[in-house]
Amino acid sequence: MERYNWQKLDWPQFSYDETQLEGELFAIIEKAGMVSGIIKAIPEKIQQETLIDIIVSEAIKTSEIEGEFLSREDVMSSVRKNLGLSPAGLVKDKRVQGVSSLMVEVRNTFSEPLSEEMLLEWHSLLMGHSKDIKPGQWRAGTEPMQVISGAVGNIKVHFEAPPSETVPLEMERFIKWFNKSAPGAENEIKKAPIRAAIAHLWFESIHPFEDGNGRIGRAIAEKALSQGMGRPVVLSLSKAIESDRKKYYAELKKAQRSLEITEWINYFVHTVLRAQSDAEAEVDFTLKKVRFFDRFRDNFNERQISVLKRMLYEGASGFKGGMNAGKYASICMVSKATATRDLQYLASIEALIVSGGGRSTSYEVNI
Repeated sequence: MERYNWQKLDWPQFSYDETQLEGELFAIIEKAGMVSGIIKAIPEKIQQETLIDIIVSEAIKTSEIEGEFLSREDVMSSVRKNLGLSPAGLVKDKRVQGVSSLMVEVRNTFSEPLSEEMLLEWHSLLMGHSKDIKPGQWRAGTEPMQVISGAVGNIKVHFEAPPSETVPLEMERFIKWFNKSAPGAENEIKKAPIRAAIAHLWFESIHPFEDGNGRIGRAIAEKALSQGMGRPVVLSLSKAIESDRKKYYAELKKAQRSLEITEWINYFVHTVLRAQSDAEAEVDFTLKKVRFFDRFRDNFNERQISVLKRMLYEGASGFKGGMNAGKYASICMVSKATATRDLQYLASIEALIVSGGGRSTSYEVNI
C-alpha cells in the first residue's frame, strides 16, 4: 500500500500550481533588495555585526526546532571564531561548535554545486560530537527510519523513510536534480523559494542520516535561496519556521504523502516571505541603533552604555518587561540608588522612555 511519497510509482516527479504565488514571490525579491540596500548604507563594522546576528539566530532556531536549546552567548562566540573575527575561545558545548561551523560553511560555499562530499562534511561538522551515531555517513542498518511521537506503548508513526540500502541512489538522484535546477543550469527553476521548498521536502523525505536531517535540510533550503539571490541570504528561515513549529510539521507530514505539493509550496513560500520580513525589521532596527548611539554620542558613561547595549541586544522585539532599577543594579553591580539616578538621567535626555510609576516604573530605549 502506498502510504508515503517515495512509495509512489512516479516518485520523485512532484507537481504543483504556483499561479497564486506571484505576489508573494515578488514581495520576497523586493524585500531582499530593500534589506541589501539598508545593509550597504550602514558602516562596514555594523554590516558585519548584522550578518553575524542573522547567522546566530539561524543556528539557535534550527536547533530549537529539534528540541535543542543553546546559549546565545556561546553561539555568538563560536560564530565569530568560525568567521575568524575573534580568537578561539573555550565553548564547552560541542553542539554549539557543530551548528555554528555548519552555518558558516553553508554561507561560505553557497555558490558551489551540491555534492555527496559536501553533505557528508556538513554532517560531520554538525554531528561530530555525537557518541550515538557515525558522523559523515549515510544511515545504514535494517531497522526502519521512522519519525515518531508518543510514549512507549503508544507510539505514533508520522513518517517512514526509504530503506537504508536505497539511500545512496536516492541521494545521487537528489543531488543531480539540485545542481541541474540551479540558476543557469539546464533545468533551472527560476523562482528560488519554490526550488528551496522542493529541495527541503525531497531531502526530508529521503532522511539520509541517522540524525541531523532537519538541520541539514534547512541548510539545503538556505543554499537554494542564496543561489537564487546570487548572494548569501540575509534572513533566518529557521526562525520563521520555529515561530509555528506545529504548522511546519503538519505541512511536512501532509506533503510526504503525495506528489502533488501545491499546499507545501504555498506554505514554504509564505514562510520565506515571513523570514524576509523579519530580516527587514531586524536590519532596520540595526540602522536605528546606529543612529541612536550617534545621536547621544558622548552623553553616556561606560555603565550606561553597557545597560543600553544589553537592552538593545534582544533585537526589534525589545527587552522583556522593560528596564527597572533592580535589573539595572544587577547588570552593573551598583546600588539601587545609583541605578535609579542613571535611569532618571537617561530619561531626562530622552534616551529612554518611561512608563508606569512607583514600583511599576519601567524604561524602554527611545530607538
